[in-house]
Amino acid sequence: MRWLTPEDLEQIYGEPSLAATRKVADRITEPYRAFIEKARFCVLTTVGPEGTDGSPRGDDGPVLREIDPKTLAMPDWRGNDRVDSLNNIARDDRVSLMLMVRGSITVIRINGRARITDDPELCGSFQRDGKKPRTVVVVRIEEVYFQCARAVIRAGLWTGEDDSTGLPSPGKILSGMTDGEVGGDAYDREWPVRAAETMW
Repeated sequence: MRWLTPEDLEQIYGEPSLAATRKVADRITEPYRAFIEKARFCVLTTVGPEGTDGSPRGDDGPVLREIDPKTLAMPDWRGNDRVDSLNNIARDDRVSLMLMVRGSITVIRINGRARITDDPELCGSFQRDGKKPRTVVVVRIEEVYFQCARAVIRAGLWTGEDDSTGLPSPGKILSGMTDGEVGGDAYDREWPVRAAETMW
């Protein structure tokens, strides 16, 4: 098997089209703002000494808040407390965000630099149901652009079809990984209640 170099890739793919390069902005424009304000889900990608990490982030409203046209804030709501992404950001501030809006084939990508804060005022501004995030990720935008829609179209993401039949549950995965020490049917039964109680 031959491993390709940047020169090889240039030979294979050639130059990107004008549309592929001119769609890139260095701040939030009005059209990109419309997507950011509608996106309830994104994937946060970080890099650190142990490697890369991709973390799903979601909310029941906008997953990101615009501070100014160059700055976004994202509350760190309850998760598994591994803090892989946060540890990466604390050591290497390069981040990427991939935003998806339910029903839209347009994916928005944001590249930039991030920091983490526990500023009481900023954390408090996200408060809901008496709870607030422990930290907030603040992203300084370097690039924002839309991604080619072919991947979403090929995957048929918004067709309404359910591909989850036959997949193992988290309880089964945990039970198999720990020889039954953690997980199992009890984990799956208890999860919906636990999630509802610790959503924020």
